[in-house]
Amino acid sequence: MPFLGKDWRSPGWSWTKTEHGWKRIVLYGHELEDNNKEIDLQEFCSDNKENLFVGDVCELTTTKRQKDLYNNNTKSQFVFRDKWIYVQKGSTKERHGYCTLGEALNRLDFSSAIQDLRRFNYVAKLFQLIARSHLTSLSGAAQKNYFNILEKIVRKVLEDHYNPRLVKELLQDLSSTLHSLTVHVGRCVLVGNINIWLCRLETILKWQQQLNNLQIPKQMCNGMSFSDLPLYMQNKILYKLSDAYDIINLGQAMPTLYILSENRILWKKLCHFHFSDKQFCRNLVLPKSDTVDWKLMYFTLQKHYPMKEQYGDTLHFCKHCSILFWKDCGHPCTANDPDSCLMPVSPQHFIDLFKF
Repeated sequence: MPFLGKDWRSPGWSWTKTEHGWKRIVLYGHELEDNNKEIDLQEFCSDNKENLFVGDVCELTTTKRQKDLYNNNTKSQFVFRDKWIYVQKGSTKERHGYCTLGEALNRLDFSSAIQDLRRFNYVAKLFQLIARSHLTSLSGAAQKNYFNILEKIVRKVLEDHYNPRLVKELLQDLSSTLHSLTVHVGRCVLVGNINIWLCRLETILKWQQQLNNLQIPKQMCNGMSFSDLPLYMQNKILYKLSDAYDIINLGQAMPTLYILSENRILWKKLCHFHFSDKQFCRNLVLPKSDTVDWKLMYFTLQKHYPMKEQYGDTLHFCKHCSILFWKDCGHPCTANDPDSCLMPVSPQHFIDLFKF
């Protein structure tokens, strides 16, 4: 007997009342054109049985040739735009099965998330962790969706010139993983034809070449520029940066910025931001002058310890409802104090949620 209303164990499905009784609302897939246009939600089909969706599974009732034509003209059979998902780790009386990493990747709306600058770095870092060690755990549909979103990430960097270094690292890790799986490990761990993966390797190589040849044009600005600001304001901006490579690259722009980027206090605060006091004590070596080279200390600690991650927006997990969601979108929580149940989810924590 399905739940027709809210239940404390899960938010439940969406239902509608008809003259024949209650029926669950079933959403239909999105047709993707070859030219990568935006997808539109299909109308519900009542009499037309060709593209009938039963539950979450697409069952084409036409001939095999029509099915092959449909698959060739779509990049992904399942396109979800959910703002939250229920993280199921085992079977209960009301729910059977469990939620996997691939299902979460398919259902959460990462395609729209990369268009938000607050979430872009978060999604790119998550994709980098998946590329390093979890690519083979994805289903075929999830892998297909993974590369579709990755293509949008690369396209955004080429168009907006936003954070190309992070995407270069992502593609390098993905290329190394695929090369190891296709050449050294073999096709037994890969889902799909080996030729598809070789084509994906060629596509990744093409993306890497495009990013390496990326030239950021000089912006023509008639108003006040960064160099027109007073030195103390430029120094305050440098103190707001949490990435050492951003500080170094900014210091290469002008001689005055180079002097500001080599400030000992700047690098000292950067070290204290990313690393703890115990980590300092293990690696602190005072020279004869009893002064610490904090820039050298930062890169020394970076080799041994992970740095603190900072994102504009992250996914959140509700410990009361076991729901994963974007915070500004919310979720149907039944707790008395929903804010006390929320927990920010880092990219590594996101992957750990689906380890069984």
